[in-house]
Amino acid sequence: MKKILIVEDEEIMLNLLEKKLKTHGYKVFSARDGELGLSFLREQDSPDLILMDLIMPKLDGFSVMAEIQKDDRLKKIPLIVISNSGQPVELNKIKELGAIDWLVKTEFDPQELLEKIKKQLGE
Repeated sequence: MKKILIVEDEEIMLNLLEKKLKTHGYKVFSARDGELGLSFLREQDSPDLILMDLIMPKLDGFSVMAEIQKDDRLKKIPLIVISNSGQPVELNKIKELGAIDWLVKTEFDPQELLEKIKKQLGE
């Protein structure tokens, strides 16, 4: 069973993602802020994929991604950003920080997310 870590502070979005992924057979872990997400990554077995918001309390997604890039074990994990913004400046920055893909929350389509996840996990 593939493991996915969701780092998201919006409860409604987090619940939606958890339910959708569990329904499709993924083992799901969640963190409500960037600090907890980073702690999870450093202390647990690595997930197969990370879904991460950018704007969160304590430590934002950009900072978490920068920390991930400093760790050879963690930077190999595919990371998909789920953000409220799809601005080109942000997209360029997340690519530089190792994100492999992104979704804009206002255009969120659960099926599109599943397709992106399956593509990254080779399913």
